[in-house]
Amino acid sequence: MVRAPEKSDKFSFGLWTIGWTGTDPFGPDTRPALEPWEYAEKLAELGAWGITFHDNDVFGFDADDATRSKRIDTLKRAADASGLVIEMVTTNTFSHPVFKDGGLTANDRAVRRFGLRKVLRNVDLAAELGATTFVMWGGREGTEYDSSKDLYAAHQRYAEGLDTVAGYIKEQGYDLRIGLEPKPNEPRGDIFLPTIGHALGLIATLEHGDIVGLNPEVGHEQMANLNYTHGLAQAMQADKLFHIDLNGQKGLKYDQDLVFGHGDLLSAFFTVDLLVNGFPNGGPKYDGPVHFDYKPSRTEGMEGIWDTAKANMETYLLLAEKAKAFRADPAVQETMKAAGIFELGEPTLAEGESVADFLAAEEEFDADAAGARETYFVRLYQQALAHLIG
Repeated sequence: MVRAPEKSDKFSFGLWTIGWTGTDPFGPDTRPALEPWEYAEKLAELGAWGITFHDNDVFGFDADDATRSKRIDTLKRAADASGLVIEMVTTNTFSHPVFKDGGLTANDRAVRRFGLRKVLRNVDLAAELGATTFVMWGGREGTEYDSSKDLYAAHQRYAEGLDTVAGYIKEQGYDLRIGLEPKPNEPRGDIFLPTIGHALGLIATLEHGDIVGLNPEVGHEQMANLNYTHGLAQAMQADKLFHIDLNGQKGLKYDQDLVFGHGDLLSAFFTVDLLVNGFPNGGPKYDGPVHFDYKPSRTEGMEGIWDTAKANMETYLLLAEKAKAFRADPAVQETMKAAGIFELGEPTLAEGESVADFLAAEEEFDADAAGARETYFVRLYQQALAHLIG
């Protein structure tokens, strides 16, 4: 039996995840909606550590200030009473028709100014509630028709918007970082900043890019036929992994938002291996929230919501146990050594070695012998599989 979730696991859920009522483009809701604080209370009972939300998950798009404050206060009291942390807040700039052409990259300047004000107001809210991450998913930032935008100007406006938000955070002295969430498509035909690499490229151009990083999601990277674990590693190497979104995805389909591990299980295993064990040769480790951005299947009723929430945490804990056993296995360590994994941690140039010294060095090297060497990669992968399913 897997152990029960603990606060130290930092399991976190978006209110839009467990609160999804099952509507889709082909049919209406299959479940009723609860109030946001009702979801929070139940998550705490199941062992969650934190919650996250978009502004309009808690109050309506057109809510007046009094209604907004009342509903936020009610959620905050419920979270405090349940011992839940509000660890991340974000802004919905994708649901209302005003954002049909984007929030920060719309051709209409007035829409961009409206969207930026909406974002900044919720930056204030995030700081007020003690969140440490402000996620920005540009779901409507993109195109269906390449002729519809000046693409250079669109990326300039995107950078301008991000720098404005990041600069505001610094001006206000907030303990808050921005996490960009890449996605290749859906709802737009092509979304700007479709992958981790694209987002890192834009971040590098920002004046205030030091507090702008990434919130990569399993399904979003796999929709682009990319390796999620590799993406996390690159973000960590760049010191830009600020937050993560875990779920399940089965290949190049629509964004399925399945329970974590209910898609590519081997990929999920190696993701957890990286998160709990770190890199074999040392290096940065992720110690932030383990956030689940999934949706309970449309086929499930109200009881099924809580079954799926528990399944996310249980799957992660099961994979963590197996990943720790995998790395601790002496046979695995021996294979890792034979495969040269630890040698990869050694710099190619010696300490203090100049390029001139390198080029002048006479080294014996047998390319044919090196080409014929055993790598033991398949053996190591099979050892991982044995720990996963054995």
